[in-house]
Amino acid sequence: MKEFDLFGNEIIKDPILRDRFIEPPFSILDTKSGSWQSRKKVWQGIGIKSEIGRDVKVNANLKPFRGKRERFTDKQISIFDPALCEVVYRWFCPESGKILDPFAGGSVRGIVANKLGYKYTGIDIRQEQIDNNREQANDILAVNNQPNWYCGDSNQILSGFIDNFDFVFSCPPYVNLEVYSKLEGDISNMNYFNFMTAYKSIIKKSCCFLKPGCFACFVVGEVRDKKGDYVGFVPDTINAFRNCGMRFYNDIILLNMLGNAAMRASCIFDKSKKVVKVHQNVLVFKKDL
Repeated sequence: MKEFDLFGNEIIKDPILRDRFIEPPFSILDTKSGSWQSRKKVWQGIGIKSEIGRDVKVNANLKPFRGKRERFTDKQISIFDPALCEVVYRWFCPESGKILDPFAGGSVRGIVANKLGYKYTGIDIRQEQIDNNREQANDILAVNNQPNWYCGDSNQILSGFIDNFDFVFSCPPYVNLEVYSKLEGDISNMNYFNFMTAYKSIIKKSCCFLKPGCFACFVVGEVRDKKGDYVGFVPDTINAFRNCGMRFYNDIILLNMLGNAAMRASCIFDKSKKVVKVHQNVLVFKKDL
């Protein structure tokens, strides 16, 4: 009997790793590969427009490379990869599981989750973003299969939660590289000390609602300070999870599209001896039983 995927394409069975796991479960995920790009285009084809509702300002005082796009301007903001959502959900979340996202941002992670049969709950501080996410979800998903988005400060909203979740998945602000708003509680407009204080609190509260034996996954990337030194955001994220009892389980390198990296590398390395960053870290943690 023939089997079909969510988009009506026939599933051709083949006993190789990619057919079993979508992508081979290695420590490197290559977004440049043909299979990855094909899957990404399928997701984009259903009408996801995560950039809508995002009036993001890039911090001109910093010189990091966030990695979700090859460069940034006020009109060109980072967009989360729907193909990465699919892989991570299939690998680390049980079927029909409930997903918590304390830094929801755009619509991608919520729409992909519910399209795949999961139950997504996301929190974002900007009402405009939440309204646009809901509008997109209404256009793409069935009325009875909508992601659940809350508007507000995750630190406050999580304090009132009583639910439990099967997976925590998020992509937090990369410190203040992209400033999303001037709202109180928006950690993207804080200095690093205040950012980490709020960030650790949100991580701890999120993990409290994670069921024993389940996983949490944060997609993060290193950033540089005004002097050009790395701030240590990746190890600080790892320590934040460890300090609330989570086990550091996987560190997956997400290779990004190179774009104009070769052109930038020549200039940047000759001038400063800084290598051009073309990856992000997909950090996975496990909660003990």
